[in-house]
Amino acid sequence: MKKGIHPVYRPVVFQDVSAGKGFVTRSAVAAKDTITWEDGATYPLVKLDISAYSHPFYTGQQKLVDTAGRIDRFKRRFEATDGKTLERKAAKTTAKQLAHVGHAAKRVLTTAPKKEEKGVKKASKAEKKEKAPAKKD
Repeated sequence: MKKGIHPVYRPVVFQDVSAGKGFVTRSAVAAKDTITWEDGATYPLVKLDISAYSHPFYTGQQKLVDTAGRIDRFKRRFEATDGKTLERKAAKTTAKQLAHVGHAAKRVLTTAPKKEEKGVKKASKAEKKEKAPAKKD
């Protein structure tokens, strides 16, 4: 390893200023302050605004969303529209019904062009023989 290009990896104290608690871990972060820790050693100090000691999720103070309230709110909005969304859906489904779909289909749809559309009539074998020139021996 080259010397002088790697950061210093050492024990550092991270202190949550809102909770007043801290913990020691190893880090390469630059710190301006120092603190004497519980073991009597002096460590670099990094101050944190929030950590597991003060975060609402970890402290149990986080508010949970009430799903029952969301359902009631949806029902109130739906009643205010008088079920208009159901009428629109019914209109869309009847407009999109196709005659060839389902077991009541009378014909099978294909993508191949019909003979009339091609404009080419196939000649029978008899017509082909008449058109062919006679072989000379």
